[in-house]
Amino acid sequence: MTRSATDNFDLDAVTLRLAGDAEHNAVRELFEAGLIEGLVPDNDTGADIENLQEAYFADDGKSGLWVAEFDNQVIGMIGVQNTSEGEAEIRRLRVREDFRRRGVGAKLMEQALGFCRRHGFLKVILDVRIERGPAIALFEKFGFQHSRTREIDNRKMLDFYFDLYRESTA
Repeated sequence: MTRSATDNFDLDAVTLRLAGDAEHNAVRELFEAGLIEGLVPDNDTGADIENLQEAYFADDGKSGLWVAEFDNQVIGMIGVQNTSEGEAEIRRLRVREDFRRRGVGAKLMEQALGFCRRHGFLKVILDVRIERGPAIALFEKFGFQHSRTREIDNRKMLDFYFDLYRESTA
């Protein structure tokens, strides 16, 4: 995306919608752009990106993958996968480099957490590489708690959780 396209950026003009077949290439591009050193880590096959339908749309609406669009271009994505009874995992939060730190990630996170609330999930989990400082700050801003640190591929992976059952129902 050219610099001039981002100069006119307006977060209110960003739309979020469920991804479809037409967005598969854009989703794959976002996934690949987010790889560290261009490598898929051992703990992540990337299979969900190759088969979006099975990974995010084959469980009666309990999972989903959303894209953020601005000026008719996909600029971000986020996924939610139902992992077990009452628990979901947020996956694939990605924002194109030119659009980072402009509120797109927060807008995507609000979408994912709202989806989790509406579907009655009690706990939301996610993991992130330690090199992703801005993402970690975003997760903490939303109230995610660090639960453990793991080593994968000689890099630190941080696990986070968010307990939705602790939220007030009033």
